[in-house]
Amino acid sequence: MNKAKYIWMDGEFVSWDEAKTHVLSHTLHYGNGVFEGTRAYQTDKGLAIFRLRDHTKRLLNSAKCVLITPKFSLEQLENAQIELLRKNEFKGNVYLRPLIYLGYGVMGIYHIKAPVNTTIASWEWGAYLGEEGLAKGIKVKISSFVRNPVKSNMGKVKAAANYLNSQMAKFEAIDAGYEEALLLDDDGFIAEGSGECFFIVRDGKIITPPNDNSLESITQDTIIKLAKDLDLEVLRQRITRDEVYIADEAFFTGTAAEVTPVNNVDGRIIGNGARGEITKKLQDAYFDVVYGRNPKYEYMLTYI
Repeated sequence: MNKAKYIWMDGEFVSWDEAKTHVLSHTLHYGNGVFEGTRAYQTDKGLAIFRLRDHTKRLLNSAKCVLITPKFSLEQLENAQIELLRKNEFKGNVYLRPLIYLGYGVMGIYHIKAPVNTTIASWEWGAYLGEEGLAKGIKVKISSFVRNPVKSNMGKVKAAANYLNSQMAKFEAIDAGYEEALLLDDDGFIAEGSGECFFIVRDGKIITPPNDNSLESITQDTIIKLAKDLDLEVLRQRITRDEVYIADEAFFTGTAAEVTPVNNVDGRIIGNGARGEITKKLQDAYFDVVYGRNPKYEYMLTYI
């Protein structure tokens, strides 16, 4: 990880190495904490955060769902992210990680009286699945771990506790020689990656699952908008394992993953084994937006 100068902690800028919490912090033991992942890109007009308002709203919505009340408003959290980037004086692209968690003072399952802490970290971070992965695609394994079913969790919440099976799925995939995992839902249909949304392309049509119990993805929403701009048909429907195997193209989307092609699933070559034509168009369109090269979507950028 690339260290930065400062981390924002409950309204104060703290040096990176001094940003600490107590080992008896409630979230550390019981997993009830919410977070966000947001990117900022170096554009011709300077560093710009992509869809800051949407990410910060989602953070607060997640907190509401898990009965955590932060001490900071939407505007305060947005300004904190902006000021943190200014103070850290980044030269490259940046990843932001806001976190609302329960701190030290209460132990036991009941959490309502636990103190609430908020932190924001930021650091320079390149392609999550590798620059080569962006250009050539990655190998993916369908996991033995399934997406948390709707009857047992809140999938629309970006909570720490929701990521245990994703973590296990990611390990399983890498341990088997793949680069990422693809999880099924409780009914056996494709759900998502360990931390990404999933798309396939068949006969020129783009298909992505309806996300019945997955996070409401901001990157996925962006890609669907861009696909429509390119006069590409987008279908929100369930996808079976065998449909993935015979897809013409496949790709992941996410704040960290951006638009990453998938060239192999469970040893089956997807399409011609390279980044597909439609995937490339969407990838180019996405990077045009985040780097400020598409005036139509400049409203999605918050310049620092």
